[in-house]
Amino acid sequence: MSDRVEFRDLTDPEMARETIAGLDLGGGTETVPLTEARGRVLAERVDATIDVPGFDRASMDGYAVSARETFGAGETDPVTLEIGGEVHAGEPPDVEVRDGTAVEISTGAVMPQGADAVVPVERTSPEGDRVAVRTAVTPGENVMLAGADIAAGERALGPGTELTAREIGLLAALGVASVPVRSKPRVGIVSTGEELVRPGEELDHAAGQIYDVNTHTVAAGVEAAGGEPVTYPHAGDDLDELESVLRTAAEECDLVLSSGSTSASTVDVIYRVVEDLGELLLHGVAVKPGRPMLVGRFESAAYVGLPGYPVSALTIFRTFVAPAIRETAGLPEPTTATATGEMAVRERYEEGRLRYVPVGLVTDGDGRTLVYPVDKGSGATTSLTAADGVVAMAPDVSELAAGEPVEVELFSPSVRAPSLLGVGEDDPALSRLLDRVDRPRYLADGSRVGRRWLEDGISDVAVLAGPIDPPEEAVEIGSWAREWGLVVPRDPAESDGLESLLDGELSFVNRPGDSGLRATFDDALEELEAERETSRGELARAITGYERTARAHESPARMVARGDADAGLGLRVSADRLGLGFVSLGHETVRVVAKPDRADKSGAQQLADALENSDVFGSLAGYERSDS
Repeated sequence: MSDRVEFRDLTDPEMARETIAGLDLGGGTETVPLTEARGRVLAERVDATIDVPGFDRASMDGYAVSARETFGAGETDPVTLEIGGEVHAGEPPDVEVRDGTAVEISTGAVMPQGADAVVPVERTSPEGDRVAVRTAVTPGENVMLAGADIAAGERALGPGTELTAREIGLLAALGVASVPVRSKPRVGIVSTGEELVRPGEELDHAAGQIYDVNTHTVAAGVEAAGGEPVTYPHAGDDLDELESVLRTAAEECDLVLSSGSTSASTVDVIYRVVEDLGELLLHGVAVKPGRPMLVGRFESAAYVGLPGYPVSALTIFRTFVAPAIRETAGLPEPTTATATGEMAVRERYEEGRLRYVPVGLVTDGDGRTLVYPVDKGSGATTSLTAADGVVAMAPDVSELAAGEPVEVELFSPSVRAPSLLGVGEDDPALSRLLDRVDRPRYLADGSRVGRRWLEDGISDVAVLAGPIDPPEEAVEIGSWAREWGLVVPRDPAESDGLESLLDGELSFVNRPGDSGLRATFDDALEELEAERETSRGELARAITGYERTARAHESPARMVARGDADAGLGLRVSADRLGLGFVSLGHETVRVVAKPDRADKSGAQQLADALENSDVFGSLAGYERSDS
C-alpha cells in the first residue's frame, strides 16, 4: 500500500484569504456592446454628450401656453384663449403660441415656439375653437426642460459602477452603443474523481457513481461573482490525465479551480500535479467544512483546489475564492437584499395610494444608516441611478418622519451605501476628482441645495461655488478657482461683457437659482447698481433671457453653439471644449466642505487626497488650484 500523504500545516483562514487575494487573476479592460453590458463594471467615466431630453417637452396632456396669458385665471374667472392647433408626441410642432392663443399638446410632445408652460387638460374647458383656462400657471410648470434629466457635459456614470438595468437605461438614453468595462477573469473548472458522471448520463450505483455537482455549482458561483466560467471534462485520479486537463485549463484561463482529489488519501494526487506544473502555496485550511483546500500557481494561471463534497466546495468557494473574482472583476461584496435605516428627512405623500419611494443610503459619522428620498420625477432615469432601493409607503401612510426606522428594498443584493455622498455645484474638475474616490455618489443640484443638505445632516460633503457660504460648523476639505464669464459664438473682442447684455440686444441663457455661478453673476450685477443708479432687479429685467435657465455647467454653452442664444453664463473650460468665444468676467472659488463628524469617512479622505495630489486643474482651461 502506498504511503498516505498527510496535510501540510493547516493555514488559518485569514492567511488563506490573503494568499488567494494575492494571486494574479488577470484583469484589464475591454469594450463591449451595450446589449452585453449587464452585470459588467464600468472601467472609465461616461459623460453625457447630449441633453436628455434633447428638447423642452410637455409632462402631461393639456394646452401649451405662454404663462403670462394665464395670470389671474381661476375656476370662477377663467381666461379664454384661441386654440391655435395641436402638437403630438414624436412630431415636430408646426404651430406656435401667439398672444391670446393656446396649442393642444400631448404628453412627451415638443413644446411649440412661444410656449413656456402647460395647463393640465382637466383644468380647461374647450369651447369650439377656444378653450377656457381655469388655473394660472408659471413659466416651466408641467414642462420637462431640455437637459432636466441629464445635461450634456454632465458626469453620467463613474468608473467602478456596476451596470444594472438602471445604468444601461441611462446609457441607452444617452445613445451609447458600447462601453469600456473591466475584463472578466476566465475561470477554468475541473471536477476530478473516478466516480463522477455528467448529468444526463446513466449512473452505475453499484460502482458508486454520482453525478458531477461541483462543475455546475462552481460555474454558477463564478458567473455570479463576475467571472467567465469555462468548464472542462471531468478527470479521473490518474496522474497523467489530471496533468493534461489542468495544463490545458491553465493555458486558456486566468484561474483554474478543481474540486476533489485534495484530501490526504493515497489516490488524491492532485497536489503532486500542482507541484510538478508550478508552485503549491498551501495545502489545508483551518476551517470546517472545507479543510482540504489547495492554493498554488502555474506558469500562466492561478490555482485553487476545492474539496470534493459539494457543500464544502461551495463553502470554500464563497468564502475565499468568490471575493477574489469579484475584486478582479470590479464588483463589490454582496449584501442582503434589504437594509434598515432611519429617514434622514421627512417624506410626505397624501394621495392614498401605495407608493414606492426611491431612496439612497448614506452612513453618518456614527456608522448609522440614513435613508433619504431620491426623486427627480417619473420621467428621469437618474432618479433610479442615484437611488439604492425603494421604501414602500402604504396607502394609509401619509408621512415618514425624520428619524423613523424604515426597511429599504434594495435594487440588488450587492448594493451598499456610497463611500461618499456629495451634493452641490456642477463642476468638471470635481467630476475628475471623483474618479479617484471609491464608490462616490454626487448630486449636482447646485450650491444652495448642497448647503441645505449639509445643514440637514444628509450629505457628507457639499461643493459650494462663488458667494454661497458654508454652514458655520463645516470644515473645508479643499478648494480651487475657476474662470467664469460669457460664452459667445463670435470673437470675444466684439463683446463688451455685461454691457452687451444690459442693452437687451443679445439673447441670454442663465444658470438656475441654486447654482453658485448664478449667485456670482447676480453679485456682478449688484456691483453695477450704483454706477447705473438702479436696482439689481431692474438690471436683470434689462437682460433678454435672464430668467431663461439651463441646468448644468456646459448647458448654456451648448445652447450658444446650437444658435439658441447669443450668450450664456458659463466657464472658460466649456467655451474651449466647444470651440466658442469667451468673455472673462473673473474667477470664483469652489470649496468642498464636510460635516465635522464625516470628514474622516474613507470617501471624504480619498477626495481630500485627490484634491491634494491631483493634476486635473492644470488640464482644464481657466482653473487654478487654491493655495490653502
